[in-house]
Amino acid sequence: MAGLWAGLVALVVGGRRGRPPPQQLMQNTALWTLKHAPYYSRQCLIVSRTLSSVRDNPNEKTFDKILIANRGEIACRVIKTCKKMGIKTVAIYSDVDASSVHVKMADEAVCVGPAPTSKSYLNMDAIMEAIKKTRAQAVHPGYGFLSENKEFARCLAAEDVTFIGPDTHAIQAMGDKIESKLLAKKAKVNTIPGFDGVVKDADEAVRIAREIGYPVMIKASAGGGGKGMRIAWDDEETRDGFRFSSQEAASSFGDDRLLIEKFIDNPRHIEIQVLGDKHGNALWLNERECSIQRRNQKVVEEAPSIFLDSETRRAMGEQAVALAKAVKYSSAGTVEFLVDSNKNFYFLEMNTRLQVEHPVTECITGLDLVQEMIRVAKGYPLRHVQADIPINGWAVECRVYAEDPYKSFGLPSVGRLSQYQEPVHLPGVRVDSGIQPGSEISIYYDPMISKLITYGCDRTEALKRMEDALDNYVIRGVTHNIALLREVIINSHFVKGDISTKFLSDVYPDGFKGHTLTESERNQLLAIASSLFVASQLRAQHFRGHSRVPIMKPGVAEWELSVKLHGEEHTVVASNSGSTFSVEVDGSKLNVTSTWNLALPLLSVTVDGTQRTVQCLSREAGGNLSIQFLGTVVAEGQEICVIEAMKMQNSMTAGKTGKVKSVKCKAGDTVGEGDLLVELE
Repeated sequence: MAGLWAGLVALVVGGRRGRPPPQQLMQNTALWTLKHAPYYSRQCLIVSRTLSSVRDNPNEKTFDKILIANRGEIACRVIKTCKKMGIKTVAIYSDVDASSVHVKMADEAVCVGPAPTSKSYLNMDAIMEAIKKTRAQAVHPGYGFLSENKEFARCLAAEDVTFIGPDTHAIQAMGDKIESKLLAKKAKVNTIPGFDGVVKDADEAVRIAREIGYPVMIKASAGGGGKGMRIAWDDEETRDGFRFSSQEAASSFGDDRLLIEKFIDNPRHIEIQVLGDKHGNALWLNERECSIQRRNQKVVEEAPSIFLDSETRRAMGEQAVALAKAVKYSSAGTVEFLVDSNKNFYFLEMNTRLQVEHPVTECITGLDLVQEMIRVAKGYPLRHVQADIPINGWAVECRVYAEDPYKSFGLPSVGRLSQYQEPVHLPGVRVDSGIQPGSEISIYYDPMISKLITYGCDRTEALKRMEDALDNYVIRGVTHNIALLREVIINSHFVKGDISTKFLSDVYPDGFKGHTLTESERNQLLAIASSLFVASQLRAQHFRGHSRVPIMKPGVAEWELSVKLHGEEHTVVASNSGSTFSVEVDGSKLNVTSTWNLALPLLSVTVDGTQRTVQCLSREAGGNLSIQFLGTVVAEGQEICVIEAMKMQNSMTAGKTGKVKSVKCKAGDTVGEGDLLVELE
């Protein structure tokens, strides 16, 4: 029967005809699956050789030692390229990151302070001291933290240390959304209608919003990453948005200035990767489609965009390069645009750093963007001209987060990774991560686990490889968003390319609930679960010379099971011949084949010719089995509490009318999931 949720599925399997009473077989938590290392398909490697490796000059000297002023996956990513180029690396870390992967990968590592970012990864004095101590010649800032901080770049220049990024003029000009918009207009780049000055207070915000016309976007003048951004549809939302955005902007960027512009409803978010050098050369490296977002933060990206034609692509690329040249941009950078349904595009902002989603561009062009940034920082001219830049194949990136996707499409989860296995054994898969089994996802930093990238000769192949990679990604110990990622990439609207920045809210208006099983998938689940249960019992009979007492009697040729799924009982009859089970489910017969190695976290199962990957999450002595298969209120009134989690302020509202009885927390307290904050009566 269609319409069954594949989340939190309880299957109860028990014997009839005198067999033991029903035993709980399994719980399907409906998750899905997702290493280091640029792991590309053969086609991607061919592109890489064409544009990068063939032209690498072994006699081209850059730096002897580079310090990476970052952590996690991006620090690991930069270290890999440095190793390839023969450059020694220095990692910095906070005390809670002492055992992190990036610390182990680097040639040297220096602690720069305690866990809070303001005392470690944003502590310029400590980082400058680490640079002096290790005699690093250059610094790569990664993204976030100090990557777009002009004062940090100035400090480095004062010590004759190279900043691997653009110069301070470009950082300042493009880092300020007000100034960047004015520069974009001057460079004849399409811009969004709006107020070009700084908004002084909430009253002025309301006046400006009325003049522009609702809806409007209120956003921080500094920074990015979706922080300090609010959409307002009326005066009240404008006042609230001004308050929240200014607070978030001050917290995240140390700058509470805001601007207001017209909100383009239902747009696509498409960005252009640019690369410039210190000799006046600049290129556009095609586009990235980044429309799948939650809370203005990207979730799924791909390159190229299914929406753009060659004419629009060229126009966007040329405008992006015009802006880069206008500020004498010399590094890798990204010009972001909003694109409406008629392919009209408007400048949004420029990020003067390496983007999180840069791997998809590397896949389709064959360029190593970190290597290009290092070459440019040393003063070398670009090795390519615009005609060299191809679009070869298709790449998709999913951001794998330690988040609960069933709560506002992803609220942060913390914990320790008890088991972790990346799907890099699959073709066309690359995983950029900075974690390992035992790593801690803490409250102090962004909850990203990894970036999962798949590459194919076309979009269909890239998406199929992503589906397989998600199914084969083993993550235990923290809640993660793989279920949501898998649902997005198989959604019919996404597959057709019918997407916008409102995709998640449009497709899941009541929030993400998990995967809905089709009748065929339901039968497959029942057949796989029954086969796993019987296989585990057969294995128990032969365990250490029959020393274990099995639940089911030995020598039975056929097992009749009662399986309960979502409150409905199903009669399942299973028999086996070697590694194949013949299973009858509600009148339908299915053949299920596998190695039935229950000790492995992943199990490849074939059901009537259809390959499925299931994950064995746990197995109890009593026969209970927990597996993974296909991934699978609101205020009456007053705001009662505000929590800041991962630098995102989340407003908590009363679920019903009531009186505040007691407040269990105070401003500045660290709170966790499930903590009692406010009690109503």
